[in-house]
Amino acid sequence: MSSLSDRLKRITGQQRFVVARLMVQLTGAQTNPLLGTLNRVSGQAMEAENALEQLSEGLVDICQHLLQLQPYWQAAANEGDVVWDEGEASDYFNELFTDSAQRYLCQPQQVTDEDSDDTLFLTPSENLVVMITLVGQGDIPDLETDLAEIDALNRGLKAIISLAYQDKLEAIQVHFSPARFGESLTADQVLENFPELIPL
Repeated sequence: MSSLSDRLKRITGQQRFVVARLMVQLTGAQTNPLLGTLNRVSGQAMEAENALEQLSEGLVDICQHLLQLQPYWQAAANEGDVVWDEGEASDYFNELFTDSAQRYLCQPQQVTDEDSDDTLFLTPSENLVVMITLVGQGDIPDLETDLAEIDALNRGLKAIISLAYQDKLEAIQVHFSPARFGESLTADQVLENFPELIPL
């Protein structure tokens, strides 16, 4: 969208929404604790009265964990658009949400206190793909660019953390594959089910 069009929209008082999906592939056994974080955040959001607020807090944990695991980043991809209508933003978010949910092994596991100790000893998957879909308010240049590069991905994840702290997220969803301890995502399955990913 051109900057002239952006200025005209601002003059008319229309709200700017950025709808974005970010995918990150990680490899290595060191990523196994991240799967625990992802399942914990998912479970807490399902039980919360205010799911968006809970997911916003959890998204900060997820992004910080991803940043700590930068040496294990293998590939990344992102897509999205800028829209000026809340309904259009919602429709696009739902489209990306549905696509992410249909990806290979993306149904989260409900981990209880009784089995959480046991699950940590299961063989980790050789690959983990995290998909973050969101709607943010305003200008978000660090998400409105190609993130398939390490420095750009760093800035993008930090931008998501900032949006969460500033309460500028209108919708959030996190999917991950595999979503359950003990399940595996092979390199061939990554290529087949996540063809958008670009090696970092």
